[in-house]
Amino acid sequence: MTAENQDTLPEGSQLAAIDLGSNSFHLIIVKIEHGEMRPVEALAEKVQLAAGLEDDLLDEAAIQRGLDCLSRFAQLLESVGPERIRVVGTHALRLAKNRRAFTVPAKRILGTRVDVIYGREEARLVYLGVAHSLADDAQSRLVIDIGGGSTECIVGQRFEPQFLESLQMGCVSYANTFFPDGRISRGKYRRTYEEARAQIYPIRHRFGANRWEECVGSSGTLQAIETLLAQNGWADGGISRSGLATLEKRLLKFKSVEDIQLEGLAAQRRNVILPGVAITSALFDVLGITHMRTSRGALREGVIYDLMGRLSHEDVRERTVNALMQRYAVDSDTADILERRARTFYLATRAGWQLTPYDWDLLRWLTRTHEIGMAIAHKHFNRHSAYVLRNADLPGFSQEEQELLAVLALGQRGKLKADFFAEIADAELTRILYMLAIIRLASCFKHVEVLEQLPDFSVTADERSLTLGFPEGWLDDHPLTERELKAEKQVLGKAGLKLKIS
Repeated sequence: MTAENQDTLPEGSQLAAIDLGSNSFHLIIVKIEHGEMRPVEALAEKVQLAAGLEDDLLDEAAIQRGLDCLSRFAQLLESVGPERIRVVGTHALRLAKNRRAFTVPAKRILGTRVDVIYGREEARLVYLGVAHSLADDAQSRLVIDIGGGSTECIVGQRFEPQFLESLQMGCVSYANTFFPDGRISRGKYRRTYEEARAQIYPIRHRFGANRWEECVGSSGTLQAIETLLAQNGWADGGISRSGLATLEKRLLKFKSVEDIQLEGLAAQRRNVILPGVAITSALFDVLGITHMRTSRGALREGVIYDLMGRLSHEDVRERTVNALMQRYAVDSDTADILERRARTFYLATRAGWQLTPYDWDLLRWLTRTHEIGMAIAHKHFNRHSAYVLRNADLPGFSQEEQELLAVLALGQRGKLKADFFAEIADAELTRILYMLAIIRLASCFKHVEVLEQLPDFSVTADERSLTLGFPEGWLDDHPLTERELKAEKQVLGKAGLKLKIS
């Protein structure tokens, strides 16, 4: 994180996290005391976003349920600065092709952006939240989180995950698939269990019992199962395989989910408890789990700890970018030059173009990674860079951040074709064009600066234009740079940004 947008966390600072889960939305507000977080407010609402997902589209009713929930959450967030709130969306929003129909109004309601995160990033944050709730010992652990639409599995030690996986199975999505009418039968339950086994089977080698010493469950589903086993006397503590078997038999005695009446089961969990038990049983059987304890730490706590790191100069995204540079043998001298020149353009244009410190973060990360595609091929390296940035597992980065970095990497050179901006929301078009102009113009000078010190030149910007002023005769002495700038004048002009060179 740059000096410009670094923050501090003095005693008493408040932070907030919102987990937009496929089943429930969770809000937590914490206060920082002695370097640790102390929860001061927590809310949860069962929104069941995934229940409104059909053909990868969220229906209007699900969107409205979610926005209504966030409107209630917003009242509690009035005392927390927007830069100290992080909102993350998970499986249902990952799948939804029309997610912007939810995330754009959600941003207006909350005053901060919504980060839709990939499955493995969700797993990393879950592990972070769980690990901080447990003893800081050296034993390895398997952490499992069963959500509404996906299940995260993590093997790690202390605060470092070693293996991360996100499986496409959850209690809401399986309820919709296998129990759509709410009727219960052994056949339906068996099909649910077998489908879960099929999903888990490919990860058994990395996540099996020989890889860890204890198993910890996180999520409302696993906590609900633990409560049922405890209150009905089917387990002495935690979740055991024998206790699960007893719970299965009792649940299968009911004819429909509406009939389920068990001590300790909340009414709002009736329709998802059976698929939740099926998934849990399959996890126990395939991964060799004999006992699981649960933790109150979860995704939202992990988001808080990650946010604390970002605000205290320990942003995991910095480590991710450095790892990318090493993996793809990036020329760090060229990256340094491009970063310095991009910084010059950013500082000169940020007022006229209303760019933010976060925009500079994106630009800076791009300057460090824009040439990673060179490790694949020099020809069209920008396409290869964009592909890696869009599709690689990048810890700390949201789905939108990876997509934006990919767009910027792809557009760093060559023509900006008509379909280039097809996946960008209309509200973001101008901002992306500004950042593309900065990275493209900075690239015009990166090879010049290797050989000589660039002269001072003026940069002025207004809403739809950029003016560059050079010392007399400098462009005549650098005909290649002059040609590149003239080419940029044409490309940017077609995109709607007038470049003036004097």
